[in-house]
Amino acid sequence: MTKDEKQRIDRELIELLNELRVVLPGVQVLFAFLLIMPFSKGFPEVTHAQRLVYIAAVLLTTISTVLLLAPSSYHRLRFRDEDKEELIRVSNRLAIAGTAALALAILCVVYLVTTYVFDVWAGLAAAAFGFVAFGFVWYVLPMSNRRRRRAAPDGWSRRREDISSSRP
Repeated sequence: MTKDEKQRIDRELIELLNELRVVLPGVQVLFAFLLIMPFSKGFPEVTHAQRLVYIAAVLLTTISTVLLLAPSSYHRLRFRDEDKEELIRVSNRLAIAGTAALALAILCVVYLVTTYVFDVWAGLAAAAFGFVAFGFVWYVLPMSNRRRRRAAPDGWSRRREDISSSRP
């Protein structure tokens, strides 16, 4: 492995772990909100369907937490194995699955809160809007930009290489 490849892999790992540091506090806040919810005064008033959505939100948040924390644990356990590229591949998949679980958990909470405040139809509308927003911003937009970059003429690739080579 060349020095440039090693630096690229180290940079990718640092970027991945930093991205996870950004998302994890949000997951923790959501999880805390969900954990205290059953102890609130109004919780006995929720319907059976709302309780099912609540449990789904708790389970999805738990799964999201597991998946988003896994790369740090994986890194710690495999720290000296000299296989950072595999670590990045696995961790990237875990992070993508974790953000998908997080998006679904947030949609459950949006549905739950909206049905509690308004009604089922408002909850469905709010969750559908959130689904489209998450889907577009978190998945469609990055993937379409990825396809566009791959299909771009050489000028785009050269500019990208120039930018990445000018980084410290």
